[in-house]
Amino acid sequence: MLELHDGALNVPEILTRWYSDESAYNYGAYIPFVGTVRDEDGIDGLSFDVYEPILLSWFETWCLKVAPLGAKLKMAHSRGDVLNHESSYIAAVFSPKRRVALETIEQFVEDFKASAPIWKYDLKEGERIYARERSTAIAGAGLLGENK
Repeated sequence: MLELHDGALNVPEILTRWYSDESAYNYGAYIPFVGTVRDEDGIDGLSFDVYEPILLSWFETWCLKVAPLGAKLKMAHSRGDVLNHESSYIAAVFSPKRRVALETIEQFVEDFKASAPIWKYDLKEGERIYARERSTAIAGAGLLGENK
């Protein structure tokens, strides 16, 4: 399940809902990862643009990859502005086995940072400034992967 939300994520609501949705299944592990906007470099927050067709394809590929392991992935990400100390990203792995969940969440989050078609902007004094130094070009994305 991939969810996109406008603005900051409601972490308690999302995690509680995901846990409730999956609690009847025989998972031995539920491992969430919550990404929070840090107060650094004088920013007021971050803003995100998402290219949904590529993100959905990337996410579906991951779901197919972990299905043979008995694992299930869920992810939520923000579109638009997210202020400091708010969450813009949540990922979770449900798995019958602890080790599968631990390894999957690490690989998934790292690949997300390297491959997801999401562009990040700093929010400073009411301006939206492309965060080039903290962005990663997407391999094979052509113009979509260029740092502008």
